[in-house]
Amino acid sequence: MQPLLASEPNRVGDYRLLARLGRGAMGGVYLGRSRGGRVVAVKVVRPELAENPEFRERFRREVHSARSVGGFWTAAVVDADPAAEQPWLATEYVPGPTLHQAVSDHGPLPERTVRALAAGLAEALAAIHRAGLVHRDLKPANVLLGPDGPRVIDFGISRAMSGNALTATGMFLGTPGFFSPEQTTGDEVGPPSDVFSLGAVLVFAATGSGPFGDDNTTALLYRVVHNEPDLSRVPGGLRPLLAACLAKDPAARPTPSALLDMVGEPRPQGNQWLPAAITDVIAQHAND
Repeated sequence: MQPLLASEPNRVGDYRLLARLGRGAMGGVYLGRSRGGRVVAVKVVRPELAENPEFRERFRREVHSARSVGGFWTAAVVDADPAAEQPWLATEYVPGPTLHQAVSDHGPLPERTVRALAAGLAEALAAIHRAGLVHRDLKPANVLLGPDGPRVIDFGISRAMSGNALTATGMFLGTPGFFSPEQTTGDEVGPPSDVFSLGAVLVFAATGSGPFGDDNTTALLYRVVHNEPDLSRVPGGLRPLLAACLAKDPAARPTPSALLDMVGEPRPQGNQWLPAAITDVIAQHAND
């Protein structure tokens, strides 16, 4: 969390912006407060992107996608204005780090936490898919670790299964090392693609590295399509689950519902699901 710069807005819609939470390709994300005192995360689109009609349509779809999922282990949409001079989206504020930050700072998560994470993310994917969507960019940076469980964020490149993508032919959507073989080869991308990405995210959570390494994009693209994932450092109890998610054939991957059956009873509920060091970070976020 960083203080606002003089060049950044201090109010968006009815929300006073308090600090900068981060920056991405689409714009800045800020901590905001409503007039009634509710704390939210506000994504504000960069001015140059706001001038692009195609991007505005993409952003409008992101808002619609996030609202249709309904906040089930996803960051619920509170408010939005896709027609504003700089379009913006306000969601619930989750006082916790991303999975990428947590693992980078504190190391791999214990098996019980990875199982709880798997359960929460599987339920999130089930809700996303019931809404007729494919997330298409599930990765550690798009998973927030909240006090009561994870939240999937950033529907910026999700796509309605029955709709057309607003992207050029041949453009990759997703993050190398976490997206599926079919995203790499340009084949049909459906719900099983998100399951593959979930498997890669869980490998990162359990080991600190992706299942296909961490080097250059070209090598990752090749390995995702042709090589078997490296699960050698994954705890034995998790390997069958993650190997199933990472099957090359989309039809061979389990559904989110089947994943929940495989995970068993652990669920990311209560405030004891994370290691103490990460729980302390969440407490600091909540008190900032």
